[in-house]
Amino acid sequence: MNIELEFGGVEIEVKGWRGLYTAAGVALVVAAVVQELSRPPGQRTWHGRIAGYIPYDFRPPTLDRLIGSFWNPGSDRLFNDRCWGIGWGVNLAAVARRLGLQ
Repeated sequence: MNIELEFGGVEIEVKGWRGLYTAAGVALVVAAVVQELSRPPGQRTWHGRIAGYIPYDFRPPTLDRLIGSFWNPGSDRLFNDRCWGIGWGVNLAAVARRLGLQ
């Protein structure tokens, strides 16, 4: 699968599924940054949701947020918001509980 796109004189060629996933990831990063930059400087939080659904967080990660995104025994959710970046991370505590390891 090959897809060729052109934006303002810039040609982008997407090859295969991996290229499509990469292009989608780049588009999500751009959407999140545009969303933040559209706000006045004092209201920019650098974390939120794209289209009200996909979480993003570009704040410097802290140890508490890092641990909470991958190990949150207080939550039954399998997927938590990432501590940095776009999308979700796997809650390993919920996985361990479902496998009977905890």
